[in-house]
Amino acid sequence: MARLPRINIANIPQHVVQIGHNNLNCFFDDEDYDFYLTSLKKAADQYDVNIHAYVLLPNAVQIIATPNIPQGISSMMQSLGRRYVQYINHRYQRSGTLWAGRYKSSVIDSDAYLLTCYRYVELKPMYEGLVDSPELYAWSSFNYHTGREPSDLIADHRLFMNLGDTHEDRADEYSAMFRFRFDRMLLDYIAETIKLGQVLGGDRFTEKIEQIANHRVRPLKRGRPKKK
Repeated sequence: MARLPRINIANIPQHVVQIGHNNLNCFFDDEDYDFYLTSLKKAADQYDVNIHAYVLLPNAVQIIATPNIPQGISSMMQSLGRRYVQYINHRYQRSGTLWAGRYKSSVIDSDAYLLTCYRYVELKPMYEGLVDSPELYAWSSFNYHTGREPSDLIADHRLFMNLGDTHEDRADEYSAMFRFRFDRMLLDYIAETIKLGQVLGGDRFTEKIEQIANHRVRPLKRGRPKKK
């Protein structure tokens, strides 16, 4: 099934994924992770994007973010990608591509799925077998959201803010969400929306996005059209 046209609408969160070329590593030591996060902060500020959650895996990046201007995330990812590839090529005396093509993304129905996407992203290191528990992984937003570490990168979404009056209260409420296992079908559904560039949300939200974007965001039904 073909990917749908990329959606770049202001003020609606997106789940962004970028994978290393041939699924190879794009981070090689702590300095690389630090440089990427510093560059992400600069690019997000430059193109007016709020970063809500992230994880940097050895061979991939996942980010939950809201653009405050149209094309904000697209511009941010282009700038970030160029900067990081130049850094890696210079540092390791290499050349050529680092990423497997353009980033993938899906827009998120905030009220239904945003905090679920936070958990999806921040649990990735555990599901990938890198750590036994998400707080043990240094390169995600989990320790910020659960009150273990500060962050100058994260801009809290209103739904996270609604979890409590103080950051400590919000951290406690957010931590409680991790007491339950992630439903396998939900994991697969989120992964599929990213793979195909589909909307993560119900019919009403999808119709709203189609009206704003002025183009189809749902895949056509498979099979031949019915004869009249």
